[in-house]
Amino acid sequence: MNFSKILESKTKIRFQDCDPFNHLNNGAYFNYLINAREDQLMANYNLDIYKHGKEKGKSWVVASHQIAYLKPATLMETVCIDSQLIKYGSKNLLVEIRMWNETKTELKAILWSSFVYFNLLKLSSEKHSDDLLALFENVVLPVDQFNFEERVQSFRFQKV
Repeated sequence: MNFSKILESKTKIRFQDCDPFNHLNNGAYFNYLINAREDQLMANYNLDIYKHGKEKGKSWVVASHQIAYLKPATLMETVCIDSQLIKYGSKNLLVEIRMWNETKTELKAILWSSFVYFNLLKLSSEKHSDDLLALFENVVLPVDQFNFEERVQSFRFQKV
């Protein structure tokens, strides 16, 4: 099966998520970015992580986040959020999620999220099943940089 490797969706920045300067609150970026990724997984890969957790007793938990805020997202602005799996292992995933302006000419934020596959009943990490590993192999799109700081710098100097 041929899957898209970069998933994309648009959303509008809402009043309740903004600070007094009408900028998206730093903490709210996570909600926008992670929610977009969850919706993209359902729409593109038919992977509902909540249904998966309920049926399999296993899901992904956040191990770490690294975020860089490059330009403010502002009240009622439509933003484009794209994401990709950049690395995976037997028990873990590394996902990159980027927030752009609507036309994707200005990068606003970049997030690396590391997830661990977790058995919700045993309360311990778990190896991904063969079907999940096959999906990851089909959709992974590695980046050239080896760490988050290098990746952020690559965007700072890139002409869009």
